[in-house]
Amino acid sequence: MSADRESFLKASWVNVASNVVKIGVEGFLGVTFGSLALMADAAHSVADLLASAVVLVWGRFVYDDPDASHPHGHDRFEPLTALFVGGVLVLLGLKLLYDSGHALLDGPAAEYSVVLVAGLLVALVVRYACYVYTVRVNREVGSPSLRALAADSKNDIYTTIAVVAGVAGMALGYPIFDPLAGGVVSLLVIYQGVDVSRENIRYLSDGAPPTEERDRIEAAIRSHPEVHGLHDFVAYYSGHVIEVEFHAEVDGDLSLAEAHDLETQLRERVREIEPVSDVHVHLDPAGLGEWKDAAERSSASTTVR
Repeated sequence: MSADRESFLKASWVNVASNVVKIGVEGFLGVTFGSLALMADAAHSVADLLASAVVLVWGRFVYDDPDASHPHGHDRFEPLTALFVGGVLVLLGLKLLYDSGHALLDGPAAEYSVVLVAGLLVALVVRYACYVYTVRVNREVGSPSLRALAADSKNDIYTTIAVVAGVAGMALGYPIFDPLAGGVVSLLVIYQGVDVSRENIRYLSDGAPPTEERDRIEAAIRSHPEVHGLHDFVAYYSGHVIEVEFHAEVDGDLSLAEAHDLETQLRERVREIEPVSDVHVHLDPAGLGEWKDAAERSSASTTVR
């Protein structure tokens, strides 16, 4: 088992375990004392548990080698898993917002107890420790799925703080704070779900990487002393990694062996840039003007439109 895969699995298990603890504590206290805010936060953690379990079971496939059914590897499994996480969060957030609105209209029925505060402190400590550990692991692993789970753990901290505010309001004699806190929790959940989903839709739709990434890759190619020009450059996401295609203009008198060596150098030079994965290189003899003709055709096509 690779070191990255082992770290990924450990972090996934930590997320599963921390969610189980939080659900048990908040669910029991929420039902016992009738707190909508605690029950909403526990329900949020049920979605977190489902998401972390899916990441554990499904996201690890990204570390499998290419095979006959997936010749380019399994890189798309991670953003697909993370997209599922985001979708679950959005749906659950909408349901919690609906329930909070009804509670505000019908009137709160929660009872305050100091035990609620103790339970929330336990939930805060557990999820904060999970967040710190997941972020630390992902600095080495660079996994979109773990990034989504870390964001979810951070979101859990915010939602639990909102629940603490609701419980504090109950302690001061304002039970209306309980469904209000539930509404705040639901809005935070929806926001986080949309953010995670948007990022991973770009990964799954072969979207272009940021401009600075493309510029860095182009600069690495052009800086090679034997490259006289560059055209038909394309960089796009394949899962959470970047694939690159380009035509490099080189000396037309190179032998086949020399051209092969140069192509290998260019490919390895680009692959050294994170998170580039696969590189497709085509060598053209310099001076043919192919890049100029292509630019003129593109300009003419744009004018006709």
